[in-house]
Amino acid sequence: MDEVVPRLFSLLVLLTMATNASVFAQAQESANCVNCHKEQVKQWQVSDHAKAMDHATNSSVFADFDNSTIKHFTQTAHFFKNGSKFFAKLTEGGVTTTYPITYVFGHYPLQQYLVETQTGQFQVFPFAWDARDKKEGGQRWYPNYPSEDMAINDRLHWKQPLQNWNGMCADCHSSGLKRNFDTDTLSFNSQFDEINVSCKSCHGDVLSHTDNNNSDFEVNDTELSHLSGPVDESRKKFTIKPHSLSQNEQKSLGKWLLKEGSSIASWHEKKDGEFVPASRNNSFMDTCFACHSLRSALTDGIEPQQPFLDQFSPSLLISPLYFADGQIREEVYVYGSFLQSRMYDAGVNCIDCHSPHSMKLKIEGNGLCLQCHSVDTFQGETHSKHTQSEEANQCINCHMPSRTYMGVDARRDHSFSIPTPHISAKTDAPNACINCHDKDNAWVSKQLIQWYGRDSTLSSTEEDYVSLIHGNTFSNQAILRIAHSASLPVIKRATALTMLPSTNQPLNNKDLRHFIQSKEPLIRLAAAQAGRALPLHERMKTYVKLLDDEYRAIRIAAANNLIDSGLKSKSFSNALSELTLSNKINQWRGEGSLNQSLVEYQLGNVGQAEGLLKQGIGVDPYFEANYINLAEFYRAQHKTQLEKQVLLNGAENMPKSDLFNYALGMFYIRNQDKPTALTYFKKATALAPDKPQNWYVYALALDSIGETETGVSILKNAIITTPDSSLIKLGLSLSRKLGDEDSTRFFQSKIRQ
Repeated sequence: MDEVVPRLFSLLVLLTMATNASVFAQAQESANCVNCHKEQVKQWQVSDHAKAMDHATNSSVFADFDNSTIKHFTQTAHFFKNGSKFFAKLTEGGVTTTYPITYVFGHYPLQQYLVETQTGQFQVFPFAWDARDKKEGGQRWYPNYPSEDMAINDRLHWKQPLQNWNGMCADCHSSGLKRNFDTDTLSFNSQFDEINVSCKSCHGDVLSHTDNNNSDFEVNDTELSHLSGPVDESRKKFTIKPHSLSQNEQKSLGKWLLKEGSSIASWHEKKDGEFVPASRNNSFMDTCFACHSLRSALTDGIEPQQPFLDQFSPSLLISPLYFADGQIREEVYVYGSFLQSRMYDAGVNCIDCHSPHSMKLKIEGNGLCLQCHSVDTFQGETHSKHTQSEEANQCINCHMPSRTYMGVDARRDHSFSIPTPHISAKTDAPNACINCHDKDNAWVSKQLIQWYGRDSTLSSTEEDYVSLIHGNTFSNQAILRIAHSASLPVIKRATALTMLPSTNQPLNNKDLRHFIQSKEPLIRLAAAQAGRALPLHERMKTYVKLLDDEYRAIRIAAANNLIDSGLKSKSFSNALSELTLSNKINQWRGEGSLNQSLVEYQLGNVGQAEGLLKQGIGVDPYFEANYINLAEFYRAQHKTQLEKQVLLNGAENMPKSDLFNYALGMFYIRNQDKPTALTYFKKATALAPDKPQNWYVYALALDSIGETETGVSILKNAIITTPDSSLIKLGLSLSRKLGDEDSTRFFQSKIRQ
């Protein structure tokens, strides 16, 4: 998914649905999988994949629809049945509406419910069922945002695009899903092949699988009788050879072996009758990553046989998604954390730990880790320093600490981190020791040194990386040294590269050439994204080669930074078309229209850019960026009244947004109405006191009307909670202007700190 406000991330895994495709396709897939892979299907049936989504029936609905009622702030929901149908009556804003429940979404720990609010458009209802045992606090109706009153003018209100099933997560909860969003009618005609995550989601086209083998398998009428609808007689017969393996499958056969004297196993493959160390091909995980990642969709739907970076552009390890040391913060779905782990680097893949069809852990407890980690070295008090009866003796509690999302769902961090107390102290990143003990990081450090002789396993490069991501100032060359370091995981090196534009320091072709030519796709993707920091004439050198990259995500990122280059090449034209398509399929929410408006504006298509911004406001009326950009569009055209009206409309729709008050303040400053500007700047500071720029312009505006002393006073108060260097420097400058020695010394002392 694209980046959105952090509150959204706990929602993403909860959304999904659509309408059935051809009965024949389901019949063939069912016969193919069930008849030849009975054990695998049996395992799949108990998986979360099998229960990702379903029609609302007596067997699939877990919640209490026996005239139960829940009240949450200004919303009241009443749940009831009428025959075999399920309904929810919701009262909000003084209006009561009854909604039929069409689909159930997920099953544990929360089950959500989908309703059709417009033809073909499904939204997630604002109350879910807590399916946990009553002893755990479950068996109750649960508001999706328990601590907030989600008003209609909040972007996360249940009727807004970010709560929309079709766009948000449908592609991951049903097989063969196509969103089919029509940008002319602004409506969906979403379709899926199977309602849940079936064999096809991971294995792709079953018919292709069978056609690649050379024995016939007859499907008879009895075997197809469980499906309704006509079956094409001419296509009943298809080929299958269930025990054959492809060349890639044969090549990947191997095992983890623990060498004598080694404490950790390494991957071996059979060669000339003997198992020898080998580098493992884990490319199949691209299929897992398609859903188990926070990413932006580049195409409509998921093709299991296609590389991940041909279909998605993943979010890297940036704030606020991750803590500075790489631990998960928001709900990011495993990809980013696992790729930075030593496990991934060693060749471990998802199904080393998880059964490929049930997705359950292969072994419970420490036995799972001890498949590859020596019992003598890693099991027991010698390593964990905790007795076998203690929770801390479990590997996962130290190296995979959990974080709770959706209020009740604890998820394990897959970066397999080691507690590092001094990093926690500097960055507020959690660590497993503090999670369990009511102590400070100094205590943790002392214990680790006492037990292991050190309290950190980080190299100096890793320390620099954490410092960079935490927000400390680095030069381009310092960032490039981090990105060049072979000791860092590739995803961390890539993340560091994307920090280059934030330095505002000049880059040249030589700085990025090595990364543009890297064999690592994520490094090339990061280089493509960082390319906007290159002056245009430097982008016309090695950088343009990224337009012909193997992966769509990289081509699109490069094209986005070459729109204003005047390029007329076929490579640029093709990549620009891919960029336009990726924006188009995401125009069901504000970001898609915004991104494409920027493309059109740079291409000189001013009218189209304006229309897209207006469309974005209509589709996603509580997304600030389209209003701000449309106002800037009118300002550039000297259409002052239109600029003002757009900003006022935004402020009216989103009265709690500091951004519109800031923008209106700037509008009145430009139009020489400083007193009015002051009222908006003051309101912006009240709405977002943690944003330094709000205080900065407020103090400057006070100074401009002769109220410099008041400006100094508000800056003194502001830096107590927002100790930003720009505020301190401004306070010092204004104090000197006043000749106020006490205030000057105050701000000087803050600089020294």
